[in-house]
Amino acid sequence: SGCYILRPWSYKIWELIQDWFNVQIKKLGVENSYFPMFVSKDRLEKEKDHVEGFAPEVAWVTHSGDGELAAPIAVRPTSETIMYPAFADWIRSHRDLPLKLNQWSNVVRWEFKDPTPFLRTREFLWQEGHTAHASHEDADKMVMEALDLYRRVYEELLAIPVIPGYKTEKEKFAGGHRTTTVEAYIPVSGRAIQGATSHDLGQNFGKMFDINYQDEKGETQIAWQTSWGLTTRTIGVMVMVHGDDTGLVLPPRVAPLQAVIIPIVSKTCPLENLSDYCEDILKNLEEKGIRSKLDDRSIYNPGWKYAHWEQKGVPIRIEVGPRDLEKKQARLVVRFGGEKIDVDVSSIADTISTKLEEIQSNMFTKAKEFRDSHLVKVTDWKDFVPNLELHNLVLTPWCGGEHTDWEEWVKEKSREESLQNAGLEGEDARAATSVAAKTLCIPFTQPELEEGMKCIASGLEAKCWVLWGRSY
Repeated sequence: SGCYILRPWSYKIWELIQDWFNVQIKKLGVENSYFPMFVSKDRLEKEKDHVEGFAPEVAWVTHSGDGELAAPIAVRPTSETIMYPAFADWIRSHRDLPLKLNQWSNVVRWEFKDPTPFLRTREFLWQEGHTAHASHEDADKMVMEALDLYRRVYEELLAIPVIPGYKTEKEKFAGGHRTTTVEAYIPVSGRAIQGATSHDLGQNFGKMFDINYQDEKGETQIAWQTSWGLTTRTIGVMVMVHGDDTGLVLPPRVAPLQAVIIPIVSKTCPLENLSDYCEDILKNLEEKGIRSKLDDRSIYNPGWKYAHWEQKGVPIRIEVGPRDLEKKQARLVVRFGGEKIDVDVSSIADTISTKLEEIQSNMFTKAKEFRDSHLVKVTDWKDFVPNLELHNLVLTPWCGGEHTDWEEWVKEKSREESLQNAGLEGEDARAATSVAAKTLCIPFTQPELEEGMKCIASGLEAKCWVLWGRSY
């Protein structure tokens, strides 16, 4: 219960993200590694704020075979407390820094809210990067470099616009110094969703786990650390942003198949007549590096195949019939938008390669234009909840990310007004989504803050703009 299966089609999308991401992190000097999935109770509880943040979600192993363990062992909810004792052993000198490691692994967080595949489940896959540095400046640079890779995963691979920013004190990573995030928008529900986070851990974990080193002067210093993670939630976000009533609509860069060739066979034109022609097209596409397939299954008719591959979101369908054979052409049908074009078979690989880039760009543009049309500024509380009801993300003047009390006030007040407007008395605590607003981030790119502008909640002088929304 609360878990899900990644079948080959979805796992291939995850592999394509992995392949791209591995290349990028290696450019930054990050190496892949793997650490155990179990952590002892005393290590997990060593950092008080950290364990309090994860305590409700930790899964514990209490038995081995027929016997009870002397002490319970936690299944990793995240790996700081697993990895950092090893960091303390490995880091002795400034020459050992920076230490930059990444691991691809599974994580267990025992959610009690209603599970949603890809978005909120008890087990999920992710990458988690962990680094140690000799200076805060170097650590902060790593935080921003990792966050920018997450932005690129969403924008360049998944064709999803995101808003980068800082989390407030209330929403930051438990035990960390500061959290950065990329936030996405889901058009069909008007909700935001956290895309990925990159954390400046400061020296907090270094103090807890004695990650000390000797600097150039022979003096003992504490390492500065970062951690950052991206999960299979990416796939769910992509499905919700781009999917339609027919099924998936996949951005070409993460599509397991970018083009599928479907012979249009009939009694008067059997597969044998089209087979060599289709095989030549397939060969040309593969030589161009286009992920392609010839669907020559005889048990299904062309119409069934059209529907099948449309549902799976393949960016381009290539239809080949007797008239195409005659004219030395093929018909391309684009999944995104439904465009149909006849192309000369001699240039089909180049045409499709160009078309795939065009589709990728158009998908991002459409998603961004829709997101931007639902991004509004609000400076008066009376306009706040009405804009949530319009499926908008709301930018408001704010008295500062440290004001957790006023942040909680907005959450409860927006919940109360939203339920009242809907004629409801309350929410089910198990519900994965709420009508309440929460802070998404303090965007890096800030609109101009006029002198004397007041916080929408407290009435105190505003220090920044903060982004709110209903969220997953």
